Amino acid sequence: MINFEEELKKFKPSLEVEEAEDAIYDRDLTDMTDIMKEIIKEAKQR
Repeated sequence: MINFEEELKKFKPSLEVEEAEDAIYDRDLTDMTDIMKEIIKEAKQR
């Protein structure tokens, strides 16, 4: 059986929308566009 008191003690609220956006956008992630730009840049230098 579920012990609701214990579950409530473990509960952690999710991030607010603005905090979640900041956490996502602040990451410096390489995507395919970045990779393609780098490949083209290197090819032009040769």
